Amino acid sequence: MSLLLCKTVSVTKEDVCFDDGNDVVAKQVKRRKGEKEEEKEQQQEEEKKETTVEEKRKFLEGSVNLNDVIASTSLGERSDVKSDVTLPTIREPIFPLSGGWKSDKEYSDKEMQTDVIYNGPNDSDETDTSPKSETPRSLEDCLEIYQSQLGAKTLTNEEVIQLVNHKVITVYQLEKEVDNPDRAVNIRRQIVSFAGKFTKEITGLPYKNFDYNKVLGACCENVIGYVPVPVGIVGPLLIDGQLYHVPMATTEVCLVASTNRGSRALRKCGVTTCVIADGMTRAPVVQFPDIVRTCEAMSWIKQPQNFQELKNSFDRTSRFARLKKINSRIAGRDLHLRFIATTGDAMGMNMVSQGTQKSLQKLQTYFPDMKIISLSGNLCTDKKPAAVNWIEGRGKSVICEAVIPADVVAWVLKTSVPELIKLNVKKNLIGSALAGSIGGYNAHAANIVTAIFIATGQDPAQNISSSNCLTVMESCGVDGKDLHMTCTMPSIEVGTIGGGTVLPAQGACLGMLGIKGGHPTEPGQNAEKLARIVCATVLAAELSLMAALASGDLVKSHLQHNRYVSH
Repeated sequence: MSLLLCKTVSVTKEDVCFDDGNDVVAKQVKRRKGEKEEEKEQQQEEEKKETTVEEKRKFLEGSVNLNDVIASTSLGERSDVKSDVTLPTIREPIFPLSGGWKSDKEYSDKEMQTDVIYNGPNDSDETDTSPKSETPRSLEDCLEIYQSQLGAKTLTNEEVIQLVNHKVITVYQLEKEVDNPDRAVNIRRQIVSFAGKFTKEITGLPYKNFDYNKVLGACCENVIGYVPVPVGIVGPLLIDGQLYHVPMATTEVCLVASTNRGSRALRKCGVTTCVIADGMTRAPVVQFPDIVRTCEAMSWIKQPQNFQELKNSFDRTSRFARLKKINSRIAGRDLHLRFIATTGDAMGMNMVSQGTQKSLQKLQTYFPDMKIISLSGNLCTDKKPAAVNWIEGRGKSVICEAVIPADVVAWVLKTSVPELIKLNVKKNLIGSALAGSIGGYNAHAANIVTAIFIATGQDPAQNISSSNCLTVMESCGVDGKDLHMTCTMPSIEVGTIGGGTVLPAQGACLGMLGIKGGHPTEPGQNAEKLARIVCATVLAAELSLMAALASGDLVKSHLQHNRYVSH
């Protein structure tokens, strides 16, 4: 701890010597002045030694304001001085215990991902918002400050790290302890990079200019930064009579360009979509003493009045979640119950889980010998390949179609309708069947689903079921020259509220599509529209890739556009 002390000399009437020609008087005045100055300096030194410890204790306890101390030791002593000399300006100190540290600005990253946050009109250079101290205080002093009302936020970064290393503060609670998410991320980076020996490598991971308040408790824990992913734009793509520019976040070369070519081929005919089912699922597994009781419970749930009672318990947990049905599967003494519900504009996993739990509690009042094994028994099925999602659907079940004229196929796609139809049968149908594919009867639906999911704040892991797609190509029109194309996607799991949709960049992408947040009058319409956009964009991408394969241009285009050279 360092104090800024200004040494001053007090001038009194006794110290003033007038020129009256009396050398004796002048000598007496000078001698008296020198004695008083010497006594005063000795007294100040003694007082300084006696009060150093006491002042330190008071500062640590927060009982003394440093600004008041500096004012009393400098300005107060100068109050009697009248001089033509300009006194130096006293600047407001920056001290970790006084609360006087301020941040004029936040950093501007050259790898910036979100909005730069400015706190003042003169923002330009980088500044450190953490409290400053010339040397870190001892562990005992830091612990005393941390346990006081001042808390960890008044400690420097080095002092906070010291408490983390001594297991006083846990790494995952830094945001709460320092009351500053940006500073917490910075401190955590220093700790983990030093421990993991990648202090140089972590500098390539940006962390500034990101609103971490939206991340805490919603998206991620133990945050050390963010990964910028390029976002390309596809379109305009004509979907149900409306033009959309679709954002896609990807690092795969040619993906956006190829999908854009497909949308260009569909510009005149457009894509028509239909949502045929909507229902997020959660499937708990419960157990009974014997198979007789298991069968009794299964039969009881199928009764309309009993289902209604479970539905009432479910629906009371949310303004938007509404239970539609419960499908049952028996495996020995175990009963797997697949709850299916609509969830408004949210993807809805949390809603359905909460409602399912309440319904099980109601079921237990009628079957007290029922044991809840797990809230999720994998019949849902979430984030795993599963035939149940392919057959019965999950989330939004969407179908889209387009009729592409033969001349567009020839001029834009550089191939022919018969070649596309033949390739689709050989590759997407027969090839996928030989591979034992579940829901993979397509060329690359997962590419588009994942790119849109990342751009719009969806759960990327749910591309597993969401990419289930059956691509069909048939001839149509006069003399069968035109191409009729459909994509059937039974399990698109999307939402426009919650999760990653709250982040600024992802929210901006949803805003570009006109579906940010919940629909103001018809809950569920925004999420449904997003599912339609996903399905239509998949069709555009399927059309373009299949044409590239049919014409033999796939490898050539990748080699042409992938200009990365390894050094």
